[in-house]
Amino acid sequence: MVSLSPLQYRADPIGDLQRVEAALRDAATTDDDFLTEVASHLIPAGGKRLRPGFVIAAALCSDPNGDRPDAMTEAMVRGGVAVELVHLGSLYHDDVMDEAETRRGIEAVNHRWGNLTAILAGDFLLAKASELAASLGTDVAELLAATIGRLCEGQVRELQLIYDITRTEEQYFQAIAGKTAELYATSCRIGGLIAGADRAEVERLTEFGRAYGMAFQIVDDILDFIATDEELGKPSGNDLREGVYTLPVIRMIASDDPVTSLLGQPLDQKTRDEARRAVVDGSEVATSKVTAQAFVADATDALKLLPETPGVLGMRDAARNLLSTLDR
Repeated sequence: MVSLSPLQYRADPIGDLQRVEAALRDAATTDDDFLTEVASHLIPAGGKRLRPGFVIAAALCSDPNGDRPDAMTEAMVRGGVAVELVHLGSLYHDDVMDEAETRRGIEAVNHRWGNLTAILAGDFLLAKASELAASLGTDVAELLAATIGRLCEGQVRELQLIYDITRTEEQYFQAIAGKTAELYATSCRIGGLIAGADRAEVERLTEFGRAYGMAFQIVDDILDFIATDEELGKPSGNDLREGVYTLPVIRMIASDDPVTSLLGQPLDQKTRDEARRAVVDGSEVATSKVTAQAFVADATDALKLLPETPGVLGMRDAARNLLSTLDR
């Protein structure tokens, strides 16, 4: 199986992520046992930890010996944990808005402890992320604060278009650029800042992260149709049920498919499954995959002027391997 990890050229990528995992648990630990339990709830449930991986890989892009265990510094780990905490906090808030019951195969925080607790725990994780970012310097702190603001803007854009069958591809791309792509761009940029890379290299790393994030979200939206509940760790077709019309659906609507008449309103499970089958059986999944591939190409192009170090090779191959998750 191909690797999606940007740390795949490191000597011990599993050990690297274990360091990140330990620091992540520490960051979510407080003197209050209940808050610690809630804030840590999703951490043992796993996740690929791609964002911390990109922080570390980007920070090692200019290091020809970046595969050595001692090349990964404590600052890189803190930067990786900071972006992962932002991601986790955003998941807590997303699950409240979606009234989700599960996340990563376990009970969602809001479903177990209620919306108020989930919102406050999400806020706590964002605050801890900001605290870690501040320890890495003013540039990183300002960047992460601005990123959190843009994530909120992206979510608001999406909320305004719930159940809207007139949603355009441009609006879809704007929303995912302000959410998923923004955090991947920030992850790579933080890595460059930690490494003290020059401005041109930092911009190339940021460009890579943004393009990778666009591809990642499109792939994720395709998986919502073709993957099983077990693979996703949440109900498949959930975006359809919530009225979030992603790229395959937008293209199906544009083709005047008869199933469009089912949309624009909440769906029961039977109707959702009917709409989902229509998307899977049509051409929209394939054309969306082509669009994701174009963003992958943009991502790898952004790395062309960088030296072929373990960090650069890991980022490049992580992008190239992304579409393999759609193989069935």
